[in-house]
Amino acid sequence: MTSSHFVRPVLAALPLFCAIGSASSQQAPTTDMGRVEITSGRDNDTQQRRESTASKIVIGREEIERQGDSTVGEILKRMPGITMGGVPGRGGGVRMRGLSQGYTQILLDGQRVPPGFSIESITPEMVERIEIYRAPTAETGAQAIAGTINIITREGRRGMPSELKAGSSWQGGYASPNASLVQYRDAENWSANYTLSVNRYAAPDHSDTHFTSTTNSADRHRTSDSHYEREGVNATARLQFKGDPGESLTLMPFVAFSQGRTPGFTQLDQSLGPAPRTYESANTLTNNHFAIARLNGQWRRKLSADSNMEWKFNLGGWNSNSDFRQTPITSPGLLQAITESTQTQDRSANASGKYTNVMGGGHQWVSGAEVETVRRTQLAVASYTFGSGSADLQASALRYAIYSQDEWQLTPHWATHVGARYEALTTEGTTTTGDVSNRNSVFTPLLHAMWRPDPDSRDQVRMSLTRSFKTPGMATLLARRAYTRDTNSATNPDTSGNPNLQPEIATGLDVGVERYLPQGGVLSANVFHRRVQNLIRNVVIQESGGLQRWVSTPQNISEAVTEGIELEAKFRLDQWISDAPPVDLRNNLSFFRSRVLSVMGPDNRLDQQPSMTANLGADYRLRSMPLTVGGNLNYNPGYTTRSSDVQWLTVSQKRVLDVYGLWRVDSSTSWRLTLSNLDPRYYNTGSLYSSPSVVENSQTQNRSWTSVQIRLEKKL
Repeated sequence: MTSSHFVRPVLAALPLFCAIGSASSQQAPTTDMGRVEITSGRDNDTQQRRESTASKIVIGREEIERQGDSTVGEILKRMPGITMGGVPGRGGGVRMRGLSQGYTQILLDGQRVPPGFSIESITPEMVERIEIYRAPTAETGAQAIAGTINIITREGRRGMPSELKAGSSWQGGYASPNASLVQYRDAENWSANYTLSVNRYAAPDHSDTHFTSTTNSADRHRTSDSHYEREGVNATARLQFKGDPGESLTLMPFVAFSQGRTPGFTQLDQSLGPAPRTYESANTLTNNHFAIARLNGQWRRKLSADSNMEWKFNLGGWNSNSDFRQTPITSPGLLQAITESTQTQDRSANASGKYTNVMGGGHQWVSGAEVETVRRTQLAVASYTFGSGSADLQASALRYAIYSQDEWQLTPHWATHVGARYEALTTEGTTTTGDVSNRNSVFTPLLHAMWRPDPDSRDQVRMSLTRSFKTPGMATLLARRAYTRDTNSATNPDTSGNPNLQPEIATGLDVGVERYLPQGGVLSANVFHRRVQNLIRNVVIQESGGLQRWVSTPQNISEAVTEGIELEAKFRLDQWISDAPPVDLRNNLSFFRSRVLSVMGPDNRLDQQPSMTANLGADYRLRSMPLTVGGNLNYNPGYTTRSSDVQWLTVSQKRVLDVYGLWRVDSSTSWRLTLSNLDPRYYNTGSLYSSPSVVENSQTQNRSWTSVQIRLEKKL
């Protein structure tokens, strides 16, 4: 299926969108004192989205507060085309358009996050808004084959009250208390706000794995039970100093610390051919510590009435310590005695400069340059039944980029956004196997256009033709050999890096149709097509000689094509039905399709990409009492991925139902009750390796739980 199969129906649907929108404006009553009024915040979010030539979605502070989410991932999972990895209700990596995590670029206050950074270290209370770009721009960066997520930290405003939130959640019998505080201060030429969050998270975990192999007629069943405990402190601030007119300095420090502990118990029973069935058990314990400190800075200076300069810097680092121990209770066999210890230290710094010239007539030119350096030190020591050893890693990466873009309102009907970006990356390292080096560079031309059939109407069409890329990260290039903790097999191999990888290059086409409704709603349909060269995929092989262990290594294997359509509808029900209650509806439906050209079908899709994702959400503020209720249903179907001619991966469906209720005691005090993953389901994953000489099948079932949260929200 080519992109035209998606584009033509969407373009053909434009008149229908216009007609529907016109009908809604005619049917909607003009006054109703019982309605939930649209706030300026929501209007501003919609206006930013509408005026941007490049396609983007804006999630403002109002929408973030409405749901009462405990993580940024919970906010994002409701957006069109976004899926979450991992067990339902447990979070996981953010994926745009169903592509694996590395295809999505994450920015914090417009700057690239350092390697190893996780959005889970940012709480929703720290976020002012989130911008989701479906196609790259020269300014935001082109390492965004799937798209870009820009997280803007909290901005202080004069007169903004302090906010206190405190509560606890319960999952599987474990309590997770949390609290956050937001405060704002200002004076004549400066302002400051900070957010402090403290939390303790605890949850159980249960998994069952069934493994069979024709190699030695193995039949193995493993059951693991554990519970995770983590305490953390997160803090962010924004300090702004204003000097001469048009000159300002903004400092944005960010600090996070967490420590966790996971005790567990594992039981294993197995049979090998005609031998009697054996039973083993072991205790496990994982301890980890993580700390990160960053300082973002921004200095703006007005050079003239039409031009200004902006300088940004980001410096800091993170430390991570992790220890794992497995102690057999029965005689060591498959459940071997294991001791692993890994210490990682990352230090990074980047700086950028941007020149903006507003030339009038809706014409703006922007040019800039960036440079970033990263240094990583890693020490890993491990002891297994079959041996022990250590693996030291010293690595560095240097990235620089230059870009230029031109935004121009050509006519009342047409606006364009033309840009180009050149980016180069050098990664070097010293490992136990020797010195390695990887150098690559990418040039990315970018074109966006927006067409309004009638400048006074609420309809518009967006088009983007872009080149984007994904560079292999430091861990992918230089990762040390990591031995599996269980029996090594084709479905459970060791892993290692590959210093010879080349970047993946994608040519992309996006076409979108949007209708903005009179009272703040939006209807949109967006189609996309990406052709990816130098696709990187993990390839499993069996080593010759020695122990003949199975190992998975990333390799550039082929080209791939992915395409899809994303449908979105956000509106208030009484915009369509005059006597309906004022219910805010949030619905989106996305379909994805992909194929790896070097792998035979069917199911030769890209890794971790489902065929679709759907969200159905609603919010309703009761007229008779100070209560707002709402909920969201997220659904992803199960799928099979043929990753090579001899290997298949399976993932079961996900269905996550969240509901909430918000009781406003008075203008400054509210109580919130949230039920997450209300209908918990088992989450199944599997791996099949089938060759003429080896057939192995591994199936794992993970349990999930409902989370109940109660929280006090107070403005001070």
